[in-house]
Amino acid sequence: MDTALHGTHPAEGVGTVAFAADLARHGERTALIDAHGQRLTYRELAEKVDVMRARLGTERRLVLVAASNDVEPIVAYLAALSGGHPVLLANAGDAAHLDDLIAGYDPDVVIDGDITERRPGTAHTLHPELALLLSTSGSTGSPKLVRLSARNVQSNAEAIARYLAITDTDRAITSLPMQYCYGLSVINSNLLRGAGLVLTDASMIEPEFWTLFREHHCTSLHGVPYTFDLLDRAGFARMELPSLRYVTQAGGKLSAERVAELAARGEREGWQLFVMYGQTEATARMAYLPPELARTRPDSIGVAIPGGDLALASESASGEGELIYRGPNVMLGYAESPADLAEGRTVTELATGDLARRTGDGLFEITGRSSRFIKISGLRIDLDRVEALCAERGHAVRCTGDDEGLVVAVSSAEDVAPVTELVTSRLCLPAGAIRVGVVAETARLPSGKVDYAALAAAVGTPETGDPAVDVREIFARVLPRYAPSDIGDADTFVTLGGDSLSYVRASIELEKVLGEVPPNWPSVPVGELERQRPRHRWFPLVETNIVLRAIAVVLVVGTHVELFRVLGGAHLLLILAGWSFARFCLPSGSERGTTTTSRAILRSAVRIAIPSMLWLAWRMLAAPDVSLANVLLVHNYVGTTTAVGYWFVEVMVQTLLLLAVLFAIPAVRRAERRYPFLTPLVVFAGSLTGRLFIGDIAHWFEWAMTTHAMAWFFALGWLAFRARSRTQQLIVVAAALLTVPGFFENSVREGIPLAGLLLVLFLPRLRLPRVLVPLIGLVASASLYIYLTHFAAIDALAGRVPGLVVTLAGIGLGIAVWFAAERAMALTGRAWRGRAARHHGRRAATC
Repeated sequence: MDTALHGTHPAEGVGTVAFAADLARHGERTALIDAHGQRLTYRELAEKVDVMRARLGTERRLVLVAASNDVEPIVAYLAALSGGHPVLLANAGDAAHLDDLIAGYDPDVVIDGDITERRPGTAHTLHPELALLLSTSGSTGSPKLVRLSARNVQSNAEAIARYLAITDTDRAITSLPMQYCYGLSVINSNLLRGAGLVLTDASMIEPEFWTLFREHHCTSLHGVPYTFDLLDRAGFARMELPSLRYVTQAGGKLSAERVAELAARGEREGWQLFVMYGQTEATARMAYLPPELARTRPDSIGVAIPGGDLALASESASGEGELIYRGPNVMLGYAESPADLAEGRTVTELATGDLARRTGDGLFEITGRSSRFIKISGLRIDLDRVEALCAERGHAVRCTGDDEGLVVAVSSAEDVAPVTELVTSRLCLPAGAIRVGVVAETARLPSGKVDYAALAAAVGTPETGDPAVDVREIFARVLPRYAPSDIGDADTFVTLGGDSLSYVRASIELEKVLGEVPPNWPSVPVGELERQRPRHRWFPLVETNIVLRAIAVVLVVGTHVELFRVLGGAHLLLILAGWSFARFCLPSGSERGTTTTSRAILRSAVRIAIPSMLWLAWRMLAAPDVSLANVLLVHNYVGTTTAVGYWFVEVMVQTLLLLAVLFAIPAVRRAERRYPFLTPLVVFAGSLTGRLFIGDIAHWFEWAMTTHAMAWFFALGWLAFRARSRTQQLIVVAAALLTVPGFFENSVREGIPLAGLLLVLFLPRLRLPRVLVPLIGLVASASLYIYLTHFAAIDALAGRVPGLVVTLAGIGLGIAVWFAAERAMALTGRAWRGRAARHHGRRAATC
């Protein structure tokens, strides 16, 4: 081994983490901005930290913090660091792993929204240097943690801040989880220098992320290789981000071509690319590539961070050896049980497990792996530990793989499904990154060792088992133009063309599999959804707009049947339609090309218009009051019959067609990308002018069904979806209170849409009994068809059976027609895919 790496490790100071204890020195500079736009200065942050530190007391205790990118977890983390309490960071979104850590390490205090003091003092002997405990990247269900000292945390933050030249004028956005060492290093290094942090758990593919980025003039972006796939999906290449100063990448190798491409773009647009290398065991970072070399040396990890040293062990004649790192940020050691928390330093240098070579100009290049580790989506996977994990559950397996995926060989077909579920859930990897197959006999090398190359070749395509557990299968059922094999890890419900008519069904089906789905699931990549661990509850969270859609259509049917008289359901549906329009037709202004936005809007219009026109054409044959004007969806302007009840569908289709024309104008697309809240505010104000051309309430049916009189409800829903800060939400409330009351001269008709708007704005998800969720989802999914068909039930049954029966029949008929329509679309989608495949085959045969 390189002799430069020998010697004792420098003595480490005992105490608190300096930057966490010295926040107040940055005074009135902005420290944190949450997802609603609320700001905390460093003085205010320091005051909150002081209050929390006082609650934790002066006796050192083990504090578990359920981490998320929000103010309270950061305050708790800083309070523990500044008070000298070792803090264990856990993923707030992973209940199972959280429970495992609590059971395995018995923390004295648990902070998960609430503060739970599990005992007055401590149950542990805590080494005086211990400050932070992090799960090793790629946790395999083992309670193994990395033990980090106060000096580790402080020195790594200082080194990163130095080579990134972070100043108090910088502002970073949290694009990575707080409990992940890379994400935490962004928080630490920016707080060290008095820079600002914009806090969000939104994915880079979501419009909320870029709204926050632009509104708060963020100066940096941070991501793992998978993040850059998401950036491609989000249209990063077309974005104008004048405040962006630098981009960092770590968590796995990005291809040299991609590095060079990003570096060249950065040079053109005025930002720098920092490619970085690190491990949790080194607190975060060990090396970085100076940005001026990114274009010419994109295959290199660069040089050691300030204060660190890189060397090669057991260097071969070709100059290749295992990469060794030494520096003040090298961990104290591992912990596998609470007893290990009393241990001091057991590690003085870090053997990375990576093979590398040093080039003539002093840079380092990774050439391979020296041990049984792979790294997928930024997660470091110990293959031997995976085999041991399976053995603990009674499954004898052999594992191999590379940075593209994990390969697991089992001896029996009966083991495929349980091993797939075990490995997927415990490693938190996308299902598409794991291949499990049956291998009857393990191939061996002449030396007797396992032939892992032959093993990988022998493993076939994994058996999927129950298709309902596959996110791709769910999306393929809901979006029948796709086969599961067409859907990639980086695809999302939004990018696949999901809309308001299909997302309710997808949401309910995902909820059956995952329990509580993430609130932003339509914009979460498939790979991440498949990595979610199931969280089934008796009272799951359901999106408020789904519940309101079901309630609104029931109110419409019940009122038309005259079971009760509660007006306003259709106008609430218009508001929810505007909300869904912004969510699915305009998922990100930067994501759309020159015509894609208009096509997405037209596609939504067609999905409403075609089934409506087919149904009304059939109704025209059976009901004399249904005319050709109804079938063409223009009865609200030219109709003379009494079939006025279909006005909602006509207004919806006409509004979408007008918006498709509007978004065909390049200036409008650019404005929506740059001003996602101001644009719908202008549209809302413009649509209000339609109210100047309506009659009084006595002539209700002469104007109430027209698009020019009703489109502002749709625009109000669009505006509400784009309201991200508290100020914007208050603007929406003010707009609603100024326009809805008095419009109908009916307090109930005005109160229903107002109440619904307030709920989706301020209470986006509701806890409901699990038994009700499928029924609500069914009614919400079929809401368009229920609206269309319930008039047939009224014609057939009204006056013959009680109103409740007619109402239930109308809802049931709509669900039945919806189910038949979905089945027909699924068959059509499969037929279309079959024709496309045959056409592709014929073309391939002639090439």
